[in-house]
Formats: sequence, C-alpha cells, structure tokens
Amino acid sequence: MITLYDNVMRTIIEIPKEVVEELDRIGTNENRSRASLIRDAIDGFLETKTDQTDKTASFGIWKNRNVDGLDLQQALRSEWDKQ
Repeated sequence: MITLYDNVMRTIIEIPKEVVEELDRIGTNENRSRASLIRDAIDGFLETKTDQTDKTASFGIWKNRNVDGLDLQQALRSEWDKQ
C-alpha cells in the first residue's frame, strides 16, 4: 500500500533496538525505508480499529422488522432438534 500524505506530522518515538534492526532488515529485503514500513504499520493498525468501530453501525438493523427476536431465535434453534 502506498499512501501519499499531503498533511504530515513529524514525530519522535522510542523504538527498541531489536525492533529497529528488524525494520531495517525488512526494509533492505523490500527496498523500502523504515519510515515507509512504520507508516504502513500505522495504517494497518488504524484499519483494524476502524473495522471495530464500524461494527457498531450494525446495531438496530432489525428495528423495522416485524419479527420478535426471541421467536426468531427459538425457530432457528428448533432446526437443531430436527437433525
């Protein structure tokens, strides 16, 4: 993933030596900068967090249905008894 940043913020972070060495090894293998690897890692982290918050968008999707939730649950579970 290549992301072009129009508005950027420079920051200083402390990273353990072992992590920096691993980033450098990966960067050498992939011909990428350490900064590029860290940006991709942050993008991936934010995507997982966004996926988590998007799950809340599904709440209430049954509110306009004329089915009682408990009735539906019992009907679905009754199928298990038939097997």
